[in-house]
Amino acid sequence: MTGLARLMISAAHKSSGKTVISTGLAAAFRDAGADICTFKKGPDYIDPMWLAAASGAPCYNLDFHAMTRAEVAPFFRSRARGLSLIEANKGLYDGMHADGGDSNAALAKLLCLPVVLVIDTGGVTRGIAPLLLGYCGFDEHVNIAGVILNKVAGSRHESKLRESVEDYTDLAVLGAVGRQQGLEIGERHLGLTTPSECAGQTAMIAGFADAVRAGVDLDALRAIAADAPAMEPNAAPAPAGRVGQGLRIGVARDTAFGFYYADDLEAFKAQGAELIFIDMIHDRTLPPMDGLFIGGGFPETQMTALCANADLRASLHAALAGGLPAYAECGGLMYLCRSLTHGGQTLPMVGAIPGDAVMHARPQGRGYVRFADTDAHPWGVPGTAQHAHEFHYASIENLPADARFARRMSRGAGISGDGDAVVTGNIVAGFCHLRNTGPTPWVPGFLGFVRGVGRQTITS
Repeated sequence: MTGLARLMISAAHKSSGKTVISTGLAAAFRDAGADICTFKKGPDYIDPMWLAAASGAPCYNLDFHAMTRAEVAPFFRSRARGLSLIEANKGLYDGMHADGGDSNAALAKLLCLPVVLVIDTGGVTRGIAPLLLGYCGFDEHVNIAGVILNKVAGSRHESKLRESVEDYTDLAVLGAVGRQQGLEIGERHLGLTTPSECAGQTAMIAGFADAVRAGVDLDALRAIAADAPAMEPNAAPAPAGRVGQGLRIGVARDTAFGFYYADDLEAFKAQGAELIFIDMIHDRTLPPMDGLFIGGGFPETQMTALCANADLRASLHAALAGGLPAYAECGGLMYLCRSLTHGGQTLPMVGAIPGDAVMHARPQGRGYVRFADTDAHPWGVPGTAQHAHEFHYASIENLPADARFARRMSRGAGISGDGDAVVTGNIVAGFCHLRNTGPTPWVPGFLGFVRGVGRQTITS
C-alpha cells in the first residue's frame, strides 16, 4: 500500500471560482517547496493550462468518458506524487449520467479523495448551512473534509458565514477569500482565457497565490491531503511499443494552437517518436518531419497573424499536397481549410481541406460524442465504438458532395451531423478531440500510419 497525499477541490456549482482557488493553491504550495502535481476532472484543456503553469509540471485529465473506469485509478497513481490536487468540473454531484456514475463525487469515491468545497458566497449568509448539510448528507460515502468561502464581501460577511457553518454543520472552514478584481480569469466563447493569452500571467498567478496564502489554512489542507487512505500500488507497466522509433512528428504549439493532453504527448515519446514544436504564427519554414499533429485552440482569435504568415502557409500546403501525413483536431481543422470567417472578416488559411471554416454566435457542437471509424479512416478500426468530445462554434461549409469522413457519428455533431474527420490525401481532420486511452489508442495508430506511408521526411 502506498500513501499518496491528495485532495479534490470541488464546488456546489460551476463558476464558483474553483480554478482561481486551485491555481492559487498550486502556486502557493509550490512556493512553499511542496512537490505539487495537479489533475483536472473531465476533458477540459484550459483549466489544466492554468494548473500546469502554477505547479510548474504537467496537469493530467481524469475523464470517465474517454477512459474506462478500470483505467482511471492506475493512471492517477502513475502520475501522482508529493501532494496531488485534483480540480473538479462543475458541481460535486454533477455529471452526464443521472445516477452520478461519472460525477466528481464518483471520482472522489473511486480515488478515496477528501473533498474541499469552494462556495461562492455572493448573496448568501445563513443559507450556506442548509446547502452544506445537503451536500454532506446526499452521499455518505463522499468525504467532504471542509469548505473554503469564496468571493466574500467583507469581514462582517465572513463572520456571519463562519458562524453559520460552525453552528449548524460539522465542517471546518479552511479559509475565506474576498471578492477582488484581480481574482478573475477572463472568459469568452470557449470558456476561460488561456494563460498564453493573458498579459502578465505570471503576475496573475502570483496574485492568486497571495490571496490564497492570506486567506486559506494551507497547513490544514496539507493535513487533510496527508490523511487520505493508502492506495494499492500499480503493477509493473507493460513495455510500450516503439512504432514511432526514429519518426519526427511536428506539433503546432503557439497562441493559436495549444489544446493537447500531456499524456498524449508523452505517448508519442513512449512510442519512440521525437516531437518538434512549430509556431504557426512566427516560424517561417517547416522543420524536417515525418508527420504533423495540429491540435485545437483559437485560430479565430489569431486569424490575422496566421494569415499574415504566408510563407509557412505555403510551405505547409506544399508539404501536405506532397503527401505529408497529418492529423488535425478542431482548430487545426479550421486552419487547414481554404478560409476562416470570423467577426465579419474572411481570410485565407492553408487550403489543404476543400472547405471553409465559419464561426457562429452559438456552439455548433458541444459535449461528449460517440462514433465509429469508417472504411475511409487510414488508421482506424472500422465499426469500433469510440468516445471523445467536441466544443466548437465553427462549421465547415462548401465541402464537396463526395467528401469522405473517417468517423460515423452516433452522438454529437462532428462536421456534417453524422460524419466527422475529413479524409483527403494523407490528412485526417475533424472536430472531435481524441484522448489516447485503452479504448482509443490513436497515437500508436497515427504513428503506424506515418511509418506505413513510407515516404521521405519532409524538408522545408
